[in-house]
Amino acid sequence: MDAITIGEILIDFIPGTEEASYIRNPGGGPANAAVAMAKNGLDVGMYTRMGNDDFGRFLTKTMADYGVKILTPELTDEAVTTMAFVTLYPGGERTFTFARKPGADMLLKREDIKDEDLENTRLLHASSFSMSAGPEAEATVYAIKKAHEMGKLVAFDINYRNVVWNDDKNACAEAVKGILPYVDLLKISDEEVDMIGGRDNVFHVMKEYGITAVVETMGGDGAACYFNGERITVPGRKAVPVDATGCGDAFWGGFLASVLDQGVAKTGDITIDILKKAIAYGNVGGWCCIQVKGGMKALPTKAQIEEVLAKDE
Repeated sequence: MDAITIGEILIDFIPGTEEASYIRNPGGGPANAAVAMAKNGLDVGMYTRMGNDDFGRFLTKTMADYGVKILTPELTDEAVTTMAFVTLYPGGERTFTFARKPGADMLLKREDIKDEDLENTRLLHASSFSMSAGPEAEATVYAIKKAHEMGKLVAFDINYRNVVWNDDKNACAEAVKGILPYVDLLKISDEEVDMIGGRDNVFHVMKEYGITAVVETMGGDGAACYFNGERITVPGRKAVPVDATGCGDAFWGGFLASVLDQGVAKTGDITIDILKKAIAYGNVGGWCCIQVKGGMKALPTKAQIEEVLAKDE
């Protein structure tokens, strides 16, 4: 298997003419990243817990349709699929309401993670959404550490939403710091860069935790990468941030697919040229996604991305 992604599943709403309208079909950064990689020709599996409800059944089928293997029990009676409702206010401000039925257990369990799955993959991708219970997210922490011990690439997406952490501004940051020593490729956004102390602190964080590359996505305006003391940028494609739901997932999935496509098997294989190509590929992936609203169906294929890149040349 080329890649495994791990995380909670969220339903997200695309802002429309009314507040909290137009369901994203379906949502969840880890799920979208998994589908984006699968659409780019990678063999991808996902660790998640989905409830035995309408959305859980829908999402299981949808992800299978796009070629993502579910590596955990597909439907569990004790878990109910998590929902995050997004409301857009004038000026582009968003609020997030995190909802789950009383008593629902969306946390992956330690026994859900199979060492043989990790052994047979090249890259593990996780998100801070998969750690939304903070230090209780034992399975996510185990998977990240184990993959690191096995010499696999570990990619982590800081996808911070305050409400997920019960309005504790420090809980998410502290949990993330605990896994940074095991991360090779770290993704942050322009809104979340403060979680690692701001842009001026990036290289210090990389040195402190041994991170190979930090990728910063910038609200649909392209991306930058920090590597070996240098900030790398490539021309981006302008996207309207308000309409950019899924754009970051398309970028990140395309970026990781490009890294693996270039033959990277371990941290030492990563070079500045590989990162430049991956950023360019991811930028186009995000730009392609923004042209079509609708979550997973909007995530571009490898052929679509390469068609745009060919025209750019």
